[in-house]
Amino acid sequence: MQTNVLHPNFSDVWSRDSVFLERDRWQARLEAVTPSDVECALTAAPGIYRPERLLALIAPAAQTYLEQMATIAHRLTVQRFGKTISLYAPLYVSSYCCNQCVYCGFNCSNQYERCRLSVEDAVEEARIIHHEGFQDLLLVSSEDREFITVDYLCELAHRLRGMFSTLSLEIHQLETQEYARLFEAGIDGVTLYQETYDPDVYARYHVKGPKADFQRRLLACDSFGAAGMRKLGLGFLLGLTDWRLETLALGMHGHYLMKQYWRSQISFSFPRLRPANEVQAQQFDHLVSDQDLVQMLLALRLCFADAGLIISTRECARFRDALVPLGITKMSAGSKTNPGGYGHKDGSLEQFAIDDARTPSQVADMLRQQGMEPVWKDWDSGFHPQ
Repeated sequence: MQTNVLHPNFSDVWSRDSVFLERDRWQARLEAVTPSDVECALTAAPGIYRPERLLALIAPAAQTYLEQMATIAHRLTVQRFGKTISLYAPLYVSSYCCNQCVYCGFNCSNQYERCRLSVEDAVEEARIIHHEGFQDLLLVSSEDREFITVDYLCELAHRLRGMFSTLSLEIHQLETQEYARLFEAGIDGVTLYQETYDPDVYARYHVKGPKADFQRRLLACDSFGAAGMRKLGLGFLLGLTDWRLETLALGMHGHYLMKQYWRSQISFSFPRLRPANEVQAQQFDHLVSDQDLVQMLLALRLCFADAGLIISTRECARFRDALVPLGITKMSAGSKTNPGGYGHKDGSLEQFAIDDARTPSQVADMLRQQGMEPVWKDWDSGFHPQ
């Protein structure tokens, strides 16, 4: 199944090295990696991306080198980021959706009472989050284009700019000029997951709706990168298909974006499938273990020295604590994945179930106990356009 990617530079990379168009070849290469290949990848200067290096570090042969990888990753992360972990909170503003995504609690075919927050409702939720100490807010929405418009988001951004030092988005895909308007309004980052880089698997899990367009989704980061967003977040949903092949594709995508939009910071997230309304883990054949997620995270750090590595409350407290010294630079805390959740709005369903229910202050205390400094503030408001 050929993928006709529109951006010329990305198209060249994708047609030459596309992982899922040549799945058997890439799987054979992963299986052929030897311990000496892994050792060679570990002795080279850390933090530099090469496809063959990432391949060696995520291969089955690298599983016995995780301790050595962790030591190098920790040293590299402290060197580039210091002993800090940034904290952020998501604010969900709508659970109405026009997409039928099999893994999502907001799936348009699911029957439950949906919720939208007015701008005033969202500001009230944001005040609760701000009171917890957060200065970094992520606005999240399902694909509810009739209500969550660019005008809505611009108005909300104007209301929140005095309360938060940085505002980011994780919403439905927009066009470059729309992202540019949001940037002017004070939103400086966008996260958008490809979900899976395998076009056939993508079609299986995205049954209908605008999000079903794989090719358009693949170009989303170009849209907000070209709009000048300072932070570009990407990732895939861990559990839809082979995580090693997905990581190779993610590395290619991230490397391209770093070269194309070098003024922006690229970050990788690790969203693992979670139970949700009418969604059970047993539905999926490629669930990712803790060890696999650790190997993926370490490999990305050893190939991308300056990338942000983000972990959310999808993961349990014990596991998140263990990830702190391995290269993580940012984590959410005290999260609610339902619109109105911070104010305990009745009848509002979660997108997915979180697994770390600690308060923000408890997460901050955990970080201090590990010798890390929790950072509540990111970009200073003085950097925002007026």
